[in-house]
Amino acid sequence: MAKLTVKDVELKGKKVLVRVDFNVPIKDGVITNDNRITAALPTIKYILEQGGRAILFSHLGRVKEEADKAGKSLAPVAKALSEKLGQDVVFPGATRGAELEAAISELKDGEILLVENTRFEDIDGKKESKNDSELGQYWASLGDGIFVNDAFGTAHRAHASNVGISANVEKAVAGFLLENEIAYIQEAVEAPERPFVAILGGSKVSDKIGVIENLLSKADKVIIGGGMAYTFLKAQGYEIGTSLVENDKLDLAKELLEKAAGKLILPVDHKVANAFAGYTEVKETADQNIPAGFMGLDVASKTIADYNTQLEGAKTVVWNGPVGVFENPDFQAGTVGLMEAIVKQPGVKSIIGGGDSAAAAINLGYAEKFSWISTGGGASMELLEGKVLPGLAALTEK
Repeated sequence: MAKLTVKDVELKGKKVLVRVDFNVPIKDGVITNDNRITAALPTIKYILEQGGRAILFSHLGRVKEEADKAGKSLAPVAKALSEKLGQDVVFPGATRGAELEAAISELKDGEILLVENTRFEDIDGKKESKNDSELGQYWASLGDGIFVNDAFGTAHRAHASNVGISANVEKAVAGFLLENEIAYIQEAVEAPERPFVAILGGSKVSDKIGVIENLLSKADKVIIGGGMAYTFLKAQGYEIGTSLVENDKLDLAKELLEKAAGKLILPVDHKVANAFAGYTEVKETADQNIPAGFMGLDVASKTIADYNTQLEGAKTVVWNGPVGVFENPDFQAGTVGLMEAIVKQPGVKSIIGGGDSAAAAINLGYAEKFSWISTGGGASMELLEGKVLPGLAALTEK
């Protein structure tokens, strides 16, 4: 990685600003999934062990007006982080002002403070989300010239709490999580051990045009599943029943199929139902065609067998997007079969690009079998598309 990392800077006695991604689900004041907090621990612990004074920034949800602040405080996160670290986490409950500044000035080496939800600054002119220069300068002034970005999930956005702070400190460096995310995802795409197979699911072709085009030029095969597969199948002349389709993208799908020259792999059969919810009939199709009155909600047994064939011998696999409605037990066999086909390949580097794919692996018990599960769906998508992430670009070069 061509950027400085947290190991390249002296931390002892320094007030170290750290952007983390604590955008965790909270229901009735209780965190329902703390994976993002756990993922940030190695960097936080390293800073504290080195004698740094860690000042953490994170957003939580979207905040556009005063009413949106309800249930969006990072107070539950401060409590959970304190329990995981086994030490107090100072939480002034503010994004700026005298109380916050006083609390920071009282920090001692090895102590930690969490700033309130950075998106609270969006109520007055979207200062966080629009990278307000004054806000970036103010937050940077709270530290001693060192900023550690460990929030991969927001690295594709130029906000005051990442790009803004970076522009106003002596050194902006990557934390361990950000470093690993870049190493796994970017290096898998740019310098993969071959065969390299990319798998893309999700509902819309329009969401992943750039990703498909980039991966067709990089991967040996691109497997398409999920709702967007039906647009490709209709473009080839197959019947798709009432399945999800983007009719305005049929010509684009044809162009991508031609450009792929056989690299693009589509389902060969489907598991279908006569409704998305409240269905009374579920069956497998004999081939790619879906009968009238039915919609595709998963791939079926022939496609699952084909996944095993297509992935045989793969050394690098990047997967983004389930291939069925995995939240429903009736339509999760395809996603499970795909995961089994991936993880059984000897010596494979298997990477999940966050989002629903990560949720599927975690919820269905396959998380430990993958080499890496990204913490940022949107950021990983932009890396797969070959884009430069603003949060990464803003870091100090080695």
